[in-house]
Amino acid sequence: MENAKRPLIGLVPLMDYQRASYWMLPGYMEGIQQAGGVPVMLPLTQDPAALEQLVRTCDGFLLTGGQDVEPSVYGAAQTALCGETSPQRDAMETALLALARAQDKPVLGICRGIQFLNAALGGTLWQDLPVEYPSEVNHHQTGAYEAPIHTVRLLPGTPLAELLGKDTLPVNSYHHQAIHTLAPGLTAMATAPDGIVEAVYEPGKRFVWAVQWHPEFSWKVSEDSRNIFAAFVGAC
Repeated sequence: MENAKRPLIGLVPLMDYQRASYWMLPGYMEGIQQAGGVPVMLPLTQDPAALEQLVRTCDGFLLTGGQDVEPSVYGAAQTALCGETSPQRDAMETALLALARAQDKPVLGICRGIQFLNAALGGTLWQDLPVEYPSEVNHHQTGAYEAPIHTVRLLPGTPLAELLGKDTLPVNSYHHQAIHTLAPGLTAMATAPDGIVEAVYEPGKRFVWAVQWHPEFSWKVSEDSRNIFAAFVGAC
């Protein structure tokens, strides 16, 4: 894309309430850049006019990781198992996702991104896997976040299986919440050995994908992660 206009991709900011600051992991931006996109961190805003302008201007959006999704988004009461939430992010992403889907702008969700996408479209979440859905699969690795910790099964005939050309994928993992019931409009693309849904897409849209693992950590060492970013940027 040396001489072509590179797609401009908006990234939802991470929020640090202790430091009262927005921030961004470089891997989100680097993964997009190496795939030929231009990433920009968005303001955390619920202003309708601002969001409409952002959706007109950007060619696609990345829903990043971060705090737990507020259980009210998926119609549940918050329990002591739920961690810190970000109501500002939930509100912004609700509006942003609706506008992006209405204009068929590509969306990629990562970690919290798959959880929020599922919740916003009518699914539910486990608030804490270790307590509510205990298994032998390590969903919360420590250190060496680029290294795979478990495998997922890529479901035949799905866009992700077709993109990667395989039926099993080693992935890294760092989360304590996950999809419980799948949103009606989403289709699973990958599952962990314990049955947890690890990747989804929305049929009928140009590109609305989300993964539970972390290509922003693994893209430097994983061609599969680079291919996911390339598919997203290509759609943008």
